[in-house]
Amino acid sequence: MANFGLFVRFTLREGAGDAFDALMQETAAGIRAHEPGTLVYACHQVEGAPNERVFFELYADHAAFEEHERQPHTRHFLTERTKYVEKTEVDRLEPYAGKYPTGAEA
Repeated sequence: MANFGLFVRFTLREGAGDAFDALMQETAAGIRAHEPGTLVYACHQVEGAPNERVFFELYADHAAFEEHERQPHTRHFLTERTKYVEKTEVDRLEPYAGKYPTGAEA
């Protein structure tokens, strides 16, 4: 399978949740409108942890991820998030089994 994914955990600064979430809403709109190679870009609040956000990202392939990184809305998010984020943890994922939105099996 050629898919490429990320699991990202953001720990937000105290009181930054609403501003971060607004920034993410803007960014998600750009992703939906301009990134056909971004198959899943799912942002989650963590139950019981108001300063935590978890993202699951799935791209058609590594080239689609690189295209995502070049987009103006992504560049804006990466610059602006520093105002709101205390810590970022990123895991690069290589899918090997499961059900994916492309209908392909790993």
